[in-house]
Amino acid sequence: MDANASVVDLTRELVSIPSYDDETAAGDFLEEWLRREADADTTITRDGVGNVIARKGAAGGETLALVGHHDVVEPAASQVASDDEYTVEERDGRLYGRGTADMKGAVAAAALAFVEADPAGELVFASFVGEEVGGVGARHAIDEGFTPDYAVVGEGSTGYSSPGVTDVAVAHKGRRGSTITAVGTAAHASEADAGENAVYRATDAVSVVRDLEPPAVEVAGERLEGSVVVTEIEGGTAMNVVPDRCEVTVDERTVPDERAPLERVEGIEGVAWTVDQDLPPMRCDDETFAEAVREAADAAQSGTPERVVKPHATDAGWLSAAGTECVVCGPAEPGEAHTDTESVSIDVLERCRETYRRVAEGWTGE
Repeated sequence: MDANASVVDLTRELVSIPSYDDETAAGDFLEEWLRREADADTTITRDGVGNVIARKGAAGGETLALVGHHDVVEPAASQVASDDEYTVEERDGRLYGRGTADMKGAVAAAALAFVEADPAGELVFASFVGEEVGGVGARHAIDEGFTPDYAVVGEGSTGYSSPGVTDVAVAHKGRRGSTITAVGTAAHASEADAGENAVYRATDAVSVVRDLEPPAVEVAGERLEGSVVVTEIEGGTAMNVVPDRCEVTVDERTVPDERAPLERVEGIEGVAWTVDQDLPPMRCDDETFAEAVREAADAAQSGTPERVVKPHATDAGWLSAAGTECVVCGPAEPGEAHTDTESVSIDVLERCRETYRRVAEGWTGE
């Protein structure tokens, strides 16, 4: 089997296996493939939530991990062939199907690189579950002691500096989703002064949010700027009743080491603020590692990759928060993930496979 067919075939196999609300079958396939293809000295484990983790090379020194996830978002009807198979199509040098870009193509490239590489130190391959629902697998692995020194996370970084170039993301935003709850006292609308209008209190809180200055940091010569946006509001029970409760949803895109001071809304009487989800941002502080990955990506393609920043949260955020130096480098292009026409370039899959292998064989952490 030639090199190009290998990455195509493995991606096809992975993408065809449904893994939206149950990742078990995709994890089974990955585990069985690794046991068949990896060297005898490779240690392969499947943890309690279904993460697939393999290790080889010299233990005791610096550890490099190639990281991905094998869960996907809900497929469109056109991406489902049957109850137990997703559709995968190849045309015009691309593979189409749910998970091709996000991110089973990168998982296939990383798995192949892991098997092929003669690593400079300890090399780890990890494919997590539950990335699309808040990093369930990554968080579990970290809690169980998954602490690589360095990681290349295969989320999309292609087409950021220029079309077709696979760059290296050295930072990305996080996401904090929260709810502002305003409570008041109900009254008949004809006697509004007898009550306390929760919607008015909520709109006062919204005014506070609108006046907040989103935090920003400089990374890799680019300004990574957060945002704070009110996205939903719900309150009231009837046209003629002063509302006693109103809830406002806030979407905040966070940057490393900074958060917008949303707690200020609690200075308003009757208003409380709760955090519902907090996906951490990521920033690589080891420039030597970031440059080593960029050089590997440069050697694997004709274009010149750059160090860039990424707007979306990934499992790199959880790893970074736990102390791992991370970069993001993968085949997906902006706008491909989660779409009904999701696809990935076959040439870029092979490029990423080569990049991962080069990093694994060249990086020692010294």
